[in-house]
Amino acid sequence: MSDIETAVWWARGDLRVHDNYALTHAARASELLPVYVFDPEGYGEREYGGPESFAFEKTGTHRARFVAESVRDLRRSLRDAGSDLAVAHEDSARAIARLADAVDADVVYCERYPTPEEQATRERVRAALPEGTRLETRWGSTLYHPDDLPMAVDDVPDTFTPFRQDVEHAPDCEPRDPLDEPTLPGVPTALADGDLDAGALPAPSDLGVADASDWSAVAPTDERAVLPFDGGESRGIERVREYVWQRDRLRQYKETRNGLLGADYSSKFSPWLNHGCLSPRYVHREVEAYERERVANDSTYWLGFELRWRDFFQFQFAKHGSQHFRREGIRERDDIAWTGSDRLLDAWERGETGVPFVDANMRELNATGFMSNRGRQNVASFLANNCRVDWRRGAAYFERTLVDYDPAANYGNWAYQSQVGNDSRDSYFNVVKQAKRYDADADYVKRWCPELDALPPEYAHEPWAMTPSEQDAHGVVLGEDYPEPVINLGASYEKLR
Repeated sequence: MSDIETAVWWARGDLRVHDNYALTHAARASELLPVYVFDPEGYGEREYGGPESFAFEKTGTHRARFVAESVRDLRRSLRDAGSDLAVAHEDSARAIARLADAVDADVVYCERYPTPEEQATRERVRAALPEGTRLETRWGSTLYHPDDLPMAVDDVPDTFTPFRQDVEHAPDCEPRDPLDEPTLPGVPTALADGDLDAGALPAPSDLGVADASDWSAVAPTDERAVLPFDGGESRGIERVREYVWQRDRLRQYKETRNGLLGADYSSKFSPWLNHGCLSPRYVHREVEAYERERVANDSTYWLGFELRWRDFFQFQFAKHGSQHFRREGIRERDDIAWTGSDRLLDAWERGETGVPFVDANMRELNATGFMSNRGRQNVASFLANNCRVDWRRGAAYFERTLVDYDPAANYGNWAYQSQVGNDSRDSYFNVVKQAKRYDADADYVKRWCPELDALPPEYAHEPWAMTPSEQDAHGVVLGEDYPEPVINLGASYEKLR
């Protein structure tokens, strides 16, 4: 029996009841106050600090909607379990300190994250807590617990393959079994009696992401979207069951994962994983069950492979910290002539670069908050390598727009694609070759760039290859019906060789 009278669980990016280390420990108290804070620091325009700083919008509509839905779902689950969720709209340190004081909390439990901004917020909360209230953190966001790795976090290899081989082959390195949902104690008397306001969920206008009072007004309605991506633990678990068991898509995952169209070419678990609505250990357990009950093959292995990639970036940020956010990256590259070109960046953001595969992916992102992994690699490589626009500007735009944004995965992958991160090679993508390989019939490009619908596939991917008479014949005149390329693509590749 715990000797803790009252605990606060500060829900952060772990918006779930299942397999939650912080919540499970907090639930051992006699009374428990779960809390979520919509911190203004996470919304609106912010400054990307350091040399060559720039302003960017922190959170866009798609991610804000997903978070709000996830918090609503968590509150529902907690209430069904006899608990509740207090929601605050203020600075995290002020909110947690205020609520901990209101219920005379002995301890505040929260998830521990490896990224600097999340660490700084945690320490501000610790410093603000009333005397006698302590902060306890638990690590639960990765497949492998750092204590179970075959090396210290500071010794994690800086390239993925050695890391993967180490964790796969070390005899005592296994993902932990998921924790059961805890039995939750009652809420403190102040909340139960109504003396403490539980708080309301925000409207889009409250967060400054849209001038609307209801989230249904800003929900993705584009019929071309691969999924609606409804937030919450309930929907995340439902998506796993649909993809793995009902639709039986896991057996073909490796063959289809580079797709571009449809709901099931990939698992699309990332929004729920990255907001903590799904535990990676829960997903891993479902894969193992599928292998026992249906089939074990390269595809079932490959989903676990992708979960290890996700872990790799989390541990890289635990090792290198803020170095991953610097323009020169962990490779200390000071030999790249970056540009801050607003013209190129704006065209890229709008999906009007004149390079159809890039434009189609960016338009999908803007309309839905999602883009395939294949698309992300290509648009990042194009902006950073072909255009040489400061890669952090592209990463910051993804931070704003992606429904499945995670700081370690986002900035780690951008640095990787931009030749400053966890890849010792100066590699890049040829976006036209990639388009022809993964969108041979140009179906994807034409879905998101309908002005190219009349073109045969080869011209849909390279409209600049048409002569003026061919442009007239097909009704697609560059500079009028579709943009001319913002750069000489061929010349940009010559510079990269």
